[in-house]
Amino acid sequence: MTQTQIRVRRPHWAWFVAGVAFVALVGAAGFRAAPSVLIDPLHREFGWSTATISTAVSINLLLYGLISPFAAALMERLGMRRVVSGALVLVAAGSGLTVFMNSTWQLLLLWGVLVGVGTGAMALTFVATVTSRWFVKHQGLVSGVLTAAGAAGQLVFLPVVAQLATHSGWRTASLAISFTALAVVPLVLIALRDKPSDVGTTAYGATGAEDPVPATSGRTATRALQVLGQASRTGTFWLLAGGFAICGASTNGLIGTHFVPAAHDHGMPTTTAAGLLALVGLFDVIGTIASGWLTDKIDPRYLLGAYYTLRGASLLILPQLFAATTEPPMWAFIVFYGLDWVATVPPTVALCRRVYGHDGPIVFGWVFASHQVGAALAAVGAGLTRDHHGSYDPAWYVAGGLCAIAAVMSLRITSQRLDKARTTS
Repeated sequence: MTQTQIRVRRPHWAWFVAGVAFVALVGAAGFRAAPSVLIDPLHREFGWSTATISTAVSINLLLYGLISPFAAALMERLGMRRVVSGALVLVAAGSGLTVFMNSTWQLLLLWGVLVGVGTGAMALTFVATVTSRWFVKHQGLVSGVLTAAGAAGQLVFLPVVAQLATHSGWRTASLAISFTALAVVPLVLIALRDKPSDVGTTAYGATGAEDPVPATSGRTATRALQVLGQASRTGTFWLLAGGFAICGASTNGLIGTHFVPAAHDHGMPTTTAAGLLALVGLFDVIGTIASGWLTDKIDPRYLLGAYYTLRGASLLILPQLFAATTEPPMWAFIVFYGLDWVATVPPTVALCRRVYGHDGPIVFGWVFASHQVGAALAAVGAGLTRDHHGSYDPAWYVAGGLCAIAAVMSLRITSQRLDKARTTS
């Protein structure tokens, strides 16, 4: 008599980690974008100027980028689980405590600093850390899916937050964000693990023993700055950072900030223009996942060169597409541009990992910081252009030219591992 044993193959733990990371990233994107729909309610209740409230949003956005490399270094020292849990608690505190505020400095501290630091700790460097530690196979695809979580978060959360703020008041919306952030903490504590050896396995797709994460000592800030100092001595870093700064300038800084007012200048209703911008986010999800899949199969440098070239061409054409009504060419731009919105992230993450090894996530944190700096400069520059020229057209043309430069820079990036070169320098 024989006994047949049926073995149920359990999913690799890496997929649980990726799932928890996806949920955290969706939430972080929604939490970070939520203040934009609370500007009018806060203005009506407290009489604060739009500029004052927008300052809190600006602090939020700036910290979202600048905290990234330090968060990556902190994940090396304390682990992803502790850092992400702490970040969610910061977001919950920053959002929940706003119900007691009565002064602008409290707004700047809560929505600006606490929520900015919390969401920044769960920014794209978290994606880089997860994929570097847990995946050998499908690294690009997973990077694409997790990056797309940012767009998904805004699509899911913003309409809900807007409805709550409109019908139940901004305090209800703030408390909902706070409770949602806290609800994710147990999930992180249960399923998120810092590295495969913690659960007795290796990275997904690894063929041999796990490449150990080197132990770090000293202060987190020192570690982040040391990596910056080492990476900044290589030309590849400046090519990556320069290209990603142009990426931020041509997306969040320009289109994300000024598309709606530019369309309104040509007679398009604001609600229609905002709807078109929301569609950009929808197609961004598709494009980023596809970019991740392509990153596993094609040299990331060539992908970046193609993405920046196509984006630049679309921006050069955009001034001729604005009209009071939405015509087919504008619909084509929205679809095309949406697919290319943050398609640059998976190949950029892959190059940082490939060139800088274990330092890759921290290096990407600094590269991402340059993205936010580029976005900030473009937002201001395009606004000044509109004030002085009465039109946004020069801004679109400059951005198109910068994208061409980014394409050339991307093709000049080396894909050679630089660990040995740095240690001997």
